[in-house]
Amino acid sequence: MLSYLIKNISIVNEGTITHGDVLIREDRIAKIAPQIDTQLNINEIDGTGKYLFPGVIDDQVHFREPGLTHKAELATESRAAVAGGVTSFMEMPNTRPPALTRELLEDKYSRAAACSLANYSFFMGVSNDNAEEVLRANENKANVCGVKIFMGSSTGNMLVDNYLTLDRIFAGSELLIATHCENEKVIRENREHITAARGEAGLTAADHPLIRDEEACFTSSLVAVQFALKHGSRLHILHITTAKELQLFTNMFPLADKRITSEVCVHHLWFSAEDYPRYGNLIKCNPAIKGPEHREALWTGLLEDRLDVIATDHAPHTLAEKQKPYAEAAAGIPLVQHGLLMMLAQHKAGRISLEKIAEKMSHAPAVCFQIVDRGYIREGYYADLVIVDCNTATEVTPESLYYKCGWSPFEGQSFPASIVCTFVNGHPVYGKNGFDESKKGQRLLFDR
Repeated sequence: MLSYLIKNISIVNEGTITHGDVLIREDRIAKIAPQIDTQLNINEIDGTGKYLFPGVIDDQVHFREPGLTHKAELATESRAAVAGGVTSFMEMPNTRPPALTRELLEDKYSRAAACSLANYSFFMGVSNDNAEEVLRANENKANVCGVKIFMGSSTGNMLVDNYLTLDRIFAGSELLIATHCENEKVIRENREHITAARGEAGLTAADHPLIRDEEACFTSSLVAVQFALKHGSRLHILHITTAKELQLFTNMFPLADKRITSEVCVHHLWFSAEDYPRYGNLIKCNPAIKGPEHREALWTGLLEDRLDVIATDHAPHTLAEKQKPYAEAAAGIPLVQHGLLMMLAQHKAGRISLEKIAEKMSHAPAVCFQIVDRGYIREGYYADLVIVDCNTATEVTPESLYYKCGWSPFEGQSFPASIVCTFVNGHPVYGKNGFDESKKGQRLLFDR
């Protein structure tokens, strides 16, 4: 493997921005210094005027393989990921078949090893009747990112609403438990109330946050927190969307000491319910994008460290599936290629610092999941790195998209920054010449 020397770059890492050089040797960061002498037989990269970020670790994506590959594949979506500065991902179990056994889970790892350009891990799925199998994952806790529970049914038949099953998983799992929290009873009642007035055919995307409302989210998240407090479980609640849920989380402890953590997604920080008239079903997702007051509360919670991680919840569907009437349209948005660019645009707008972006998109996922030697720009760590140009815009066109689904709600938009180069394990997998697919990503390991 070649060595690389990144010269004269601004290094965004651990709450500071410093100017210097970074030497990559094989798959690791060999040296960080104000100046490193150029060596023979080394590839030198001029970082003047650019920023070096630790690679983004996206703790929630849906890459749809196996069984839903008309929407996405591990190969296509990992290409989109590295083009967006994402060097590691954790993928959800609601594929076909769902990853409800260790054998099915390992099959996904084998698929990724053959084709994924980014590093990877996969969640073990939970159903109402596979508790024994889930708890057997404790034997492999250094090699699996966590257990995923759909406490609100988002895709497929993986809703877990049996409290005996939930109690057993929270009591027995030694892995991090990640939850999708929405109360199905509240959702059903809200929908019945609205359709009684207007009929099913009268529903539009603007009704989505009314059906999947604040109470649906809060009551479910509260149940997850109560189970976690009862058993001392390691709980991570995904895609928080409401102001009310923020009271469930604290900023009184260092992240590494928290037993209950949270995630916010880029689209819930970007869009609000005011955007449904423009985008319609294109921004239909679960949990729903809600009113602007909730978006503002999420920003406050994020910057005050009550929300710990920024992720994408990349969830591609075909355009045909999104263009159906609201009641039939699929929920989910393709985002992994643009999540970092979205946050860099928010930096330009004055909402978040570059240091905070690195913290929430790289450092915090590494800490939350106890990932071995990733998430920071440190000597001896894997060289998962992203060079960013904050002075060159990125135009989103259909031709620029690497998602298999082939569309984005951002088509026609310009982001005020660009991804110059992405390194995965010391390998420049993406840059000005496109992709170098000669090296694949690695399976993430966890220090548990």
